[in-house]
Amino acid sequence: AKSISFEDGLNLVMQRANSMQIACQQQDSTMAAIIGLDADTIEEACNNNNGIVVTANYNSPNQLVISGDTKTIKQTCEKLKKLGAKRAVILPVGGAFHSPIMDSAKKYLKEAINKTNFKTPVCPIYQNICATAISDKKILKTNLIEQLTNPVKWHQTIEKMINDGASQFYEVGPGNVLIGLNRRINREIRSVKATIENE
Repeated sequence: AKSISFEDGLNLVMQRANSMQIACQQQDSTMAAIIGLDADTIEEACNNNNGIVVTANYNSPNQLVISGDTKTIKQTCEKLKKLGAKRAVILPVGGAFHSPIMDSAKKYLKEAINKTNFKTPVCPIYQNICATAISDKKILKTNLIEQLTNPVKWHQTIEKMINDGASQFYEVGPGNVLIGLNRRINREIRSVKATIENE
């Protein structure tokens, strides 16, 4: 949305990835997908633990992802199965993203973002930390930092965009995971794949 340059965007992606990798190496951690259980039950199960486990991704009405230290994630998966989850699957990821375990990464990302020139975007940007459209460049920067340790509200963001008038979504990049999630959120809204071919 022309808030930052393409080059600055790539640099921030690199800085974010590097800082998250360092955080992953500091503690044995992972994530797990929980299918077929409501958000309130999952959140309550996460809150009643001695270790680190939080809701990390609100993907669709019946799929959430939890994130935390490996031992507590495994324990919570077993608990959620007993509470009625259809599936509780440990994901093949490098660490506990969107959890307190990423807290050390925020320092490095904050430094990189504060050194980057942000402009007012040409259109509002929906940020999944708050599931609302943002135009204030200061808030955009703060949300990009806080998103490291807070959940991705994908489900809520898509619903908000639909309520605001969005009628078609394009997934850019490899795979079609987001198209699948959008269909679970609202089958009446069109989601399609945008393909970029290299010649």
